[in-house]
Formats: sequence, structure tokens, C-alpha cells
Amino acid sequence: MTPLRAEMIKKLELNRLAPNTCEAYLRSVEGLARHYDCRPDRLSREQIESYLHYLQVERELAWGSCNVAACGLLFFFTKVLDWQSFTLQLPPRKREKTLPVVLSRNEVRRLLEALKNPKHRALLMTTYSAGLRVSEVVKLQVTDIESERGTIRVEQGKGFKDRRTILSHHLLGELRAYWKIERPSVWLFPGADRSRPLTRSAAQRVYYSAKKAAGIKRGRGIHTLRHCFATHMIEDGVDSTVVQSMLGHRNISTTARYLHISKEYIAKVKSPLDLVYSDRLVDSE
Repeated sequence: MTPLRAEMIKKLELNRLAPNTCEAYLRSVEGLARHYDCRPDRLSREQIESYLHYLQVERELAWGSCNVAACGLLFFFTKVLDWQSFTLQLPPRKREKTLPVVLSRNEVRRLLEALKNPKHRALLMTTYSAGLRVSEVVKLQVTDIESERGTIRVEQGKGFKDRRTILSHHLLGELRAYWKIERPSVWLFPGADRSRPLTRSAAQRVYYSAKKAAGIKRGRGIHTLRHCFATHMIEDGVDSTVVQSMLGHRNISTTARYLHISKEYIAKVKSPLDLVYSDRLVDSE
């Protein structure tokens, strides 16, 4: 480890930034150094701005990815190298109101049944049935499955908050069958090195593999399963404040967007009058 990297890690820890943010900021500095094949502390302001321009224009990265890179570089040059007058700015992002993509219950079932590997099936099943973020599901420990209480404990989720969410009876059976085969000791879903948890990128690959096997085109990443959990719960009549608690949302407004998706679902439901005049029942899903 280089002295600069060690110093940045120390500054990140002193500023109590979230682990995911620390990793992203370190990657942003690594990317800059690789781009110029040069130590980042030897680069000029013009070179740094040209690198951000490269990310936006040539690589066509999303605004969010460019913003994370800019924030990481700003942290490095102001906090680690103490460039007090150093600033970086990106054009403001256009606020787009988009609804999450949600799979139907039938699609979720097809996705899960497409997986033959018990560990992979249990991983995606846990993500969906408990509404977890990928960073939360890969860091679950065996002791976080509270079978007697019917809950799953999520330690230090987003915002450094602990919470509990629902433990499905079906999932519990699946986890017990998986445990008999894999015998995980600490991490519920260990990586290749069993002393460490599965990586988020590995969990994403499991999702994409299942999606391809099931022939499903919608739903970009594993986070889709969290969207499905929230929407399906609300469609089943679960109070939005309860869903908010299980998801770990700070504001109810974040959870409320799933109500809009639910309204779209309601619009597709057949009226009893239409069914009276139809020759046969049509599956609304």
C-alpha cells in the first residue's frame, strides 16, 4: 500500500464516511492515476478537469458516476493533499422522476426457480423476501437469521442504522436446506475466501445469470428485487409505514413512490363488470 493511499484511508475513517463511499472515493483516485499512469499528487488542476471531461464525454458515464468521481477527487486533493483552494464542479443534474421497474410475482418465481445452485437461490430469495439492499444481503451473518422471532437483523444498513425485517417461512426452509449443504459459519453467504462475505459484484452476477436463464428482459440489477418486495407488500395491503420500517427508509416520501407503482397495478385489474360480460376470466398478471 502506498503512503498516499494509507493517508487517504485514514482521512476517510476520521471523517466517518460509509464503507461504500470510502471504496468509491478510493476507486476515483485509482482511476485518475491509471488514466495518466502517474501519481495523482503530481497532476495539475487542468489534467484533473480533463479526466472528468473524459468520463462525461468519451466514456459517457451517468451523471451520478461522474459526481462520485468528482467528490472522491475533491476529498483527496483537499483533505489528503490540503489543496485549500481546489474546487471541482459538475453541471447540475436534471431531476428526472422515474418509477422503479418491478417484476410481477410470476416473473420473480421464474427468476428464483431458474437457479439450481442452492446458495445462489437462497441469496436472491433472501434479497427479495426481506427487501434488502445488495450491500446488506452480502453482509448478513448466520446469527442475523432470528428464526424464533421470525425476523432478519440488518446491522449498520444505509445511514449506519440497525433494523429488523421479515423472515419468510418459505425462506427459512430454503436457508436451512442451504445451510446443511454449505455449512456457513460466520457469513451467511461467504465468498471464495470463506472468511470474507460474498462481494456485491458477485451477487449482481448471480442476479443477471438468473434473469438470463429465466428469459426476463426487465429489471437492470439485483436492486430490482428490493423494488419488487416494496411494491408487492403495498399491493397486498401492508401499511406503508411498516414497509418503510422494513426497508430502512428515513423518509416516508421515499417509500411513497411505490404507491404510484401500485396504482398502475390497480389500473390493470379487471372490473367485476368486465368479467361478467367476458367469456372467460383473464389473468390480470
